[in-house]
Amino acid sequence: MAAQIVLPGRPRPVQVPEARWNRSYPPPVTRSVYAAAHVAAFGDGTIDWDSTMRFREHLWAHGFGLAEAMDTAQRGMGLSFEQARELIGRSAARAAELGTSIVSGAGTDQLPSGQHPLATIVRAYADQLDMVQTSGSEVILMASRALAASAQSGADYLQVYGQLLKLADRPVLLHWLGPAFDPALRGYWGSEQFGAAADTVIELIERAGGQVRGIKLSVLDAASEVALRQRLPPGVRLYTGDDFNYAELIKGDAGGHSDALLGAFAAVTAPAAAALHALDAGDLAAFDSAMNPTVALSRLIFSEPTYDYKVGVAFLAWLNGLQPHFAMLDGLQERRPARHLARVFELAAECRALLDPELAVGRMRAYLAGTGAAP
Repeated sequence: MAAQIVLPGRPRPVQVPEARWNRSYPPPVTRSVYAAAHVAAFGDGTIDWDSTMRFREHLWAHGFGLAEAMDTAQRGMGLSFEQARELIGRSAARAAELGTSIVSGAGTDQLPSGQHPLATIVRAYADQLDMVQTSGSEVILMASRALAASAQSGADYLQVYGQLLKLADRPVLLHWLGPAFDPALRGYWGSEQFGAAADTVIELIERAGGQVRGIKLSVLDAASEVALRQRLPPGVRLYTGDDFNYAELIKGDAGGHSDALLGAFAAVTAPAAAALHALDAGDLAAFDSAMNPTVALSRLIFSEPTYDYKVGVAFLAWLNGLQPHFAMLDGLQERRPARHLARVFELAAECRALLDPELAVGRMRAYLAGTGAAP
């Protein structure tokens, strides 16, 4: 018998079925996939390092590579650069012990907000690039608020990134984050028009001499992603960051497919891992059955304001027993109301993303009672 709970405003109890996913999955072979992980906190807002690392081991056990110290980890929204440095060091060391995959963000968040000379931005990026490489992690060059505020044209982006790629000791990933995820990045790559910005990205990659192995694209527009993917040189991967349309983009068609680097995978880890395992086996029906139901949940978690999606990721980690508190850096958990998180719970039950139904129901009841939203 499924666990059940009465949620506010629902005419009947919500049933929470058994998840019935495997406890672990091998890394996929037909797709390259990374999950961007959040940071767990104690009730006082300090980092819970044990839970933070336990969550990463959960992702690795399900076959995902780890995308570390990205926006999902509240980079620039509660996670300081010094905390990011420690996070990358801890995760890279653990990845080396386990023989698992990790890519970490190198950016410019040690700089104060506002405009800076391009040379200053290059130095800030270079320091972080060296820090990530020294840790043993692969590098993703994060989109930079400082560069977005300071660059005057696409040529400025080519100048900055061109210098950085010469410093990389192996091919890197690029990072294109749309303004829905961070309004400070509007007009990145020198234009608010996707096509013109894409021209700059393609020129950069073609100049790079093999130093770019892929680009993570988060613009929540499947047609734009496919258009960019079709323009990439052979061997350069498009990592979807489209938390609305990832199922169809990963599945692909005769024209190709996207790989993935997603915050959504931190919320729907087990069903997504099962879907990717089915895709490796060529079982498209099983892929659809496991992956497609997760999309409604992801679209809700990433609903406007999109940058508050981290709340849903942390909430599900708590419901699944992966951290003892529903708490985030800077109290970010308060940014989503109880009615939103009640719907997150409901959709997580529908797609079987709640791994221990009795635990999830107990914690949901406690949450509702604590917020005064209990039915």
